[in-house]
Amino acid sequence: MKRLSKTALVFLATGVSAFSSVKNVIYFIGDGLGPSQRQITEYYKTEVLGQDGKLAMNSMPALGITTTHAADTLITDSAAAGTALATGFKTNNGMISMLPSGEKLKSLTDIAKNKDMKTGIITSTRLTHATPAVFVTTNSSRANEAEMAEDFVKANIDFYAGGGYRFFVPKTGEFKSSRKDEKNVVKDLENNGYKTFIGEGSSKNLLSYTPKSNEKVFAALTNSHLPYEIDRVKDNSTPSLAELTRKGIEVLSKENNKGFFLMVEGGRIDHASHAQDAVGTIMDTIAFDDAINVALEFYKNDPENTLIVVAADHETGGMGLGYGNNYSLNLEALKNIKLSVEDKLQKAYKGNKEEYFSYLDKELGLNNLTVVEKESIEKAIKAEDNKDTTAINNSYGGYAPTAISVAHIISQRAGLQWTSFAHTATQVPLSATGKTSENFVGFKDNTDVAKEIANSMGGKL
Repeated sequence: MKRLSKTALVFLATGVSAFSSVKNVIYFIGDGLGPSQRQITEYYKTEVLGQDGKLAMNSMPALGITTTHAADTLITDSAAAGTALATGFKTNNGMISMLPSGEKLKSLTDIAKNKDMKTGIITSTRLTHATPAVFVTTNSSRANEAEMAEDFVKANIDFYAGGGYRFFVPKTGEFKSSRKDEKNVVKDLENNGYKTFIGEGSSKNLLSYTPKSNEKVFAALTNSHLPYEIDRVKDNSTPSLAELTRKGIEVLSKENNKGFFLMVEGGRIDHASHAQDAVGTIMDTIAFDDAINVALEFYKNDPENTLIVVAADHETGGMGLGYGNNYSLNLEALKNIKLSVEDKLQKAYKGNKEEYFSYLDKELGLNNLTVVEKESIEKAIKAEDNKDTTAINNSYGGYAPTAISVAHIISQRAGLQWTSFAHTATQVPLSATGKTSENFVGFKDNTDVAKEIANSMGGKL
């Protein structure tokens, strides 16, 4: 019998590849990105935008599907799902990279740092939001954002970019803060060697910044989340997720022989689906895919050393591609929708019914409302005027009734339907390309994704 090599014996004993680890890992997480969100985006690109509809994430050679349940419930939140995707372990909803017992977990960024790889976190949400936070810190509650912000200093990650400066700046000062103390985390980051870009006016400086060797970057560009893509494209005052991804790769790959680990979250796909905002969901999915294309540009220059994985933490909204007894979708009904439900439409009703109907005509092209559609809006106006909290919470998901009633009309005209204002237990797609991508094929749990990435880097969670 042929004797196994020492290298092969190490592999068999540990389950970790000792042959050749991946040098660069770019890990995309679409928050709320279920199969319907991916599919409707392809249809929209083809039928409404007149483009090649095929998404980069749907064109990768390795395809799988994952389950998403948390330790304590079949429907997960982003903290528990993010923990699974970052650490390879299940936990309870609300917990950040920590077991239900309170035991702290190490994440993929810890694996990378132990291998002297550079690390980066990019998100379209607040940097202290659940998904980015699980790669940076541990905490018993995702609500402790001010507390977690302080951990961003000692985490020593090389590149941070997203929103949410309100948890990093002191209670009093130049920027509006959500902290209850005078702790200046931005100053602490600067004292630890970070080049910082803070506030709505700092985006241009970040994009024009030329990184120096081994320089670390912290960019918190907005008070809370970055804008929805459907709103952002109107003035481009904030970088796209693709632009942030390009800058992150530029910083992490500069004069770097050890490689890097970069996590990029498309976080507002989830928010749009919570608000049952069809076009908002689609546009943020396109923005997410544009960022994936940036990573693929890098991959093409170094395919032998790079792995790209595209996952999702859960599906949001229960988006259904079909409504009533119809056997068709009518995506032309979406072509005039140019604003988000949550950030824009929700603020449009000012108490004057006729002005609101004029607004819907002017901004959304809804000048041909049916009797039933108009009655549904008038019912929503009544609930909003009367501050009917029962109706607002039960029938409109806690959002402004006027906004949700219009969102439903838009979806129904397009042939779409939603089952929930929350997350669902729907299985979510998984895609990969590059070195070791074959390990991401098939039916998996979300914990398997993190474990396979760790194995690809030559480590173990």
